[in-house]
Amino acid sequence: MSITPTFGSLKPSQKQEILDSNYLKFNDGAGAGDTDTFAQQYLPEIYEQEVERYGNRTLSGFLRMVGAEMPMSSDQVIWSEQNRLHISYEACTNDQVNTITIPVDVAPADPKDYVANVVSVGSTIVALDAAGAELKAVVTGSDLATGALTVAPYNATTTAALATTGVKIFVFGSEYGKGSQTPNYSAANTDGYVSVDPSFTQFSNSPIIIRNKYVVNGSDMAQIGWVEVATEDGTSGYLWYLKAESETRLRFEDYLEMSVVEGEKAGVAGAGSAAAAGYKGTQGLFAAIEERGNVNVGFTAAGGGLVDFDNILKNLDTQGAIEENMLFCQRETSLDFDDMLAGLSSGAQGGTAYGLFENSEEMALNLGFSGFRRGSYDFYKTDWKYLNDASTRGGMTGPSSIEGVLVPAGTSTVYDQVLGTNIRRPFLHVRYRASQANDRRMKQWVTGSAGGAATSDLDAMEVNFLSERCLCVQGANNFVLFKGV
Repeated sequence: MSITPTFGSLKPSQKQEILDSNYLKFNDGAGAGDTDTFAQQYLPEIYEQEVERYGNRTLSGFLRMVGAEMPMSSDQVIWSEQNRLHISYEACTNDQVNTITIPVDVAPADPKDYVANVVSVGSTIVALDAAGAELKAVVTGSDLATGALTVAPYNATTTAALATTGVKIFVFGSEYGKGSQTPNYSAANTDGYVSVDPSFTQFSNSPIIIRNKYVVNGSDMAQIGWVEVATEDGTSGYLWYLKAESETRLRFEDYLEMSVVEGEKAGVAGAGSAAAAGYKGTQGLFAAIEERGNVNVGFTAAGGGLVDFDNILKNLDTQGAIEENMLFCQRETSLDFDDMLAGLSSGAQGGTAYGLFENSEEMALNLGFSGFRRGSYDFYKTDWKYLNDASTRGGMTGPSSIEGVLVPAGTSTVYDQVLGTNIRRPFLHVRYRASQANDRRMKQWVTGSAGGAATSDLDAMEVNFLSERCLCVQGANNFVLFKGV
């Protein structure tokens, strides 16, 4: 039937019934061929359930797996990490006679570059160069000010076998004559013994304040529109304007992790810089590994190619050699590891399973690996959604691409400046500002005059979020950052 009610003939129905007397037509009389903007054949068909086309959109969870959160009460967190136990120097120069000079720098711009000569007379050393030449010698003179070591080789008369630059030396012992006394060092001569005091390298980081706000005015709150949703935090049901508030909170919780993963310190001064604008920044995970850790560029482990990975293991041997490690990878790198491990199985090409299962043709073949052991190291592999998501680092290629992170499991021993003692902490942990009266780990409060709040004359509801935190990356020399080329 044709429904063309005229003005004044509308009669509201007490029930939700489709009648010609309660049909409200919009744009009536707008001209030939006009259409109703509100209803097409009475009412549009509306799907009230929201379509989750991107699945679970949250990116946080990485730090909860590998780290911990601890309170602090200061504007800065400072920790000290132990230096190496044995005496070793690189980039030494050689006069190819009998003097090897250590590059002493006791007043560097960066305290981490401090280098002092602590080699005593009577020490026995091994000297190596990049070409593979090796020389063992005993130190007969040591100038603490200049770093010049006078040496007497055991199997040569001079140091001519070594290159003039790029020489590495390390102390492996000492030799003194019968009835000798350990000599004392004095400023008048260089024939003495240097007492080596243990030293620490100090690191620090500062928390940043992260804020966000969701605002809805009172008028919009009066017009309720229901949508059936399933949110990323596990809840489901019908929401109206608070649907956006829920997403704002989820987005902010992601920011809590993303800010300490991607954070950068404001290290450049001058007009236009963040430092000049009054921002200090914070050192995040990627920045800490690039400054103090290990960076592997262009990792290619697919097809059984273990060369790159074995080079990583050799480098870990020179560092802390943590036995258990976690690999957080993007999809391509994760598949590279799967292909590498599959290629090592002699049964893979023969159609058999990789592991200890019965070789049934009806068995679902698992072509992925969640863990493996190589050398003396155990590795547990998992995908890191942050590196795969298209709205963040997913799909990026080239030098700016982060393809994965190797994180040591367990704890590290550091010296706490406040407690004055060695303490054990996870290699990766978050510090947030907190006191007995104020906890800034994750604050949320409501202001305005709508939605139950009555704190001001603002005709709106403001949902505020705030946190103050930073990331401590201790023992960064045990971390590996995988980057693209």
